[in-house]
Amino acid sequence: METKIIEYNELIAQRVPPGDRWVLINDSSKLVHNSLTEVLEAWFQINQERAEFRLDPLDSKLYVIRQQEEKIIPEEPQKFSIYGEFKQGV
Repeated sequence: METKIIEYNELIAQRVPPGDRWVLINDSSKLVHNSLTEVLEAWFQINQERAEFRLDPLDSKLYVIRQQEEKIIPEEPQKFSIYGEFKQGV
């Protein structure tokens, strides 16, 4: 069975104005980090995994890029009568 890789963005941090200050979404203490580098380091310390990131500066959000493998289910071929009319459930 064939598979395909689906990418999606998981929100991990949001900018706190003014300036380049960030808060991790899942941090219950809501500690404000003073730079993007600091918030990335804090995320790495918590999650201990290698990852790629996507920054949305206009929306003040930082995402980790996740990948998920999805199975491709082939479509059943359509069946037609001798007259070209589609038959369901045959």
